[in-house]
Amino acid sequence: MSRPTTAGATPARTASSSEEDLRRRLDDAVAAADAPDAVFALSRHGLRTVRTGGTGPPPPVPRQDLRYEIGSATKTFTGLLLAHLVHDGPLTGGEPAAALLAPGRQTRVTDVTLTHLMTHTSGLPTLPADFYIRALPVWRTNPYAPYSRERVIDAFLRARPRHRPGARWHYSNFAVSVLGHALAAAFGEPWEDLLARRVLAPLGLYGIASRPDGPAVDATGHGKDGRTPVPPFDPGGFTAAAALRAAPHDLLTYLEAHLDPPPGTPLAGALDAVRTPVLRRGLDHRHVHTLAWFRHPLGEGRAMYFHGGATFGQQAFLGFRPDTGTALAALCTRRFRLRDPFVATAYALLAED
Repeated sequence: MSRPTTAGATPARTASSSEEDLRRRLDDAVAAADAPDAVFALSRHGLRTVRTGGTGPPPPVPRQDLRYEIGSATKTFTGLLLAHLVHDGPLTGGEPAAALLAPGRQTRVTDVTLTHLMTHTSGLPTLPADFYIRALPVWRTNPYAPYSRERVIDAFLRARPRHRPGARWHYSNFAVSVLGHALAAAFGEPWEDLLARRVLAPLGLYGIASRPDGPAVDATGHGKDGRTPVPPFDPGGFTAAAALRAAPHDLLTYLEAHLDPPPGTPLAGALDAVRTPVLRRGLDHRHVHTLAWFRHPLGEGRAMYFHGGATFGQQAFLGFRPDTGTALAALCTRRFRLRDPFVATAYALLAED
């Protein structure tokens, strides 16, 4: 394994014992990821420390400058977009998605609203019923690619919700993908363009994209063995649920905005809204969710917000804690394995005081 390295850390000066301890803990996290490339980027009150390393050879650019696939952590961006469109208008969140996608068509999903889709309470399954049949021929390469935007929309309009919308929580890539297409229909522009204009540009996040493009160098994902490269992830029609790729410092900028919105940002109201609990589930309602984030209580009124993501060759963990002013972006280029330490390590880092 290559030695963990520092990037984007504090200006040159004598490191305090607390800073040295933080670097050591981040180095341990990099080693625990056991991936060809790993980055643990932490910000505390705006002061950033980034540690990198990996079991593979050094990439063509420093690991902290690579752009990584963040998988389902994309959903937090879609949630922030919806919150912004509701807070600043013209949406309320209560609009039926089917009415935006197929005006006048009679369907069984007539009562499924934009908010139901984002909060995983639509009654839709994790993926469309016919997804697996279409995905099998390319399961080991890009199973989402054959399922286009048109197929996602058609599957939604033909769907039979498993329960009344708003009644139960069930995590659904399908639902958030439909939301992206419904927002695109409402505003007459692709989800990617709407997100770039209304969320990414106001936060200065010009390097985040939904596909390999421009001068950015994208990280190469690997299979469970940590050695076999896999192709870049193609989300097909599931863009709003899993398409984004981003560099660690851009992700820290995004997370820091949730802790301390930039002065004058048009997203201030939305950034506050996505920290507000909207539902509780599970035994004793212990699991709390906002429009975009999982929210876990830490006692004494404190809480951490987080979301994970994985593609077929990379993993991501994003989180922040308002009580400590901490943001964490953890990334690695290895497919999720049984008893994988990556998410647990990142979660534990964020949970520490």
